[in-house]
Amino acid sequence: MKLAVSGKGGVGKTTLSSTLARLYAAEGRTVLAIEANPDANLGAAIGFSAEDLRKVRPIAEMSELIEERTGMKPGTTGGVFRINPKVDDIPDRFSISKNGVKLLVMGTVKQGGGGCLCAEGALIRSLVSHLLVSRTEVVIMDMDAGVEHLGRATADSVDAFIVVVEPGRRSIQTAETILALTRDIGIKRCYAVGNKIHNESDKKFIVDNLPDFEVLGFISYSPQIIEADLKGRSPYDTAPQAVQEIEEIKKRLDEAYEARQQPKS
Repeated sequence: MKLAVSGKGGVGKTTLSSTLARLYAAEGRTVLAIEANPDANLGAAIGFSAEDLRKVRPIAEMSELIEERTGMKPGTTGGVFRINPKVDDIPDRFSISKNGVKLLVMGTVKQGGGGCLCAEGALIRSLVSHLLVSRTEVVIMDMDAGVEHLGRATADSVDAFIVVVEPGRRSIQTAETILALTRDIGIKRCYAVGNKIHNESDKKFIVDNLPDFEVLGFISYSPQIIEADLKGRSPYDTAPQAVQEIEEIKKRLDEAYEARQQPKS
């Protein structure tokens, strides 16, 4: 299972990503959570301490590693570098583990679409391709409102691209933009999850305004999630209603995944 989670800033991508990671880990699955969001708070939401997270450096900022693998120093231009560098050892060497989840912090690609034409961009793109195509774990990528880390080579390997939305026009507009981007690179399975839901009217607003999405489910507005964020704790450990609602979303993801694995008659 390879999942990418995106959406407008502040809609709850990290709440969904971190809780899905913990739920899969609780089943005994091996889970690799990828922080591909500039806000970089997935680790805390999974349950890593501040001390744990100080041990982690974003891959895009590892200058020596980038030069070693690509043959060019980050930030330089005009040279020749390897566009398919060795990356298969990176997830295990540079991730940290807790609660059954391995965390890898990616860093950001500087430009949209295919990413930047630079050494660090080449390393990140090769690493993402390896994670989505070759790894056998459950891989969950917490992304910003775009597809910068993805490309046509990895589109078929994304089992679900999930856009988190809240009841509001700007969130809906961002979701529509993301959907167009995913279609441009060939991602076929794009879903929505509604967050910060107060009532049935909020649910109806999201469904009515996202006719091109299959809505997997809804997460209620929760003061417990806000408190968890303020205290740097995991929603999985502090917000039981949200965990129950996300577990229902996970069941729908699993059912869709299992249906695709069935041989066609």
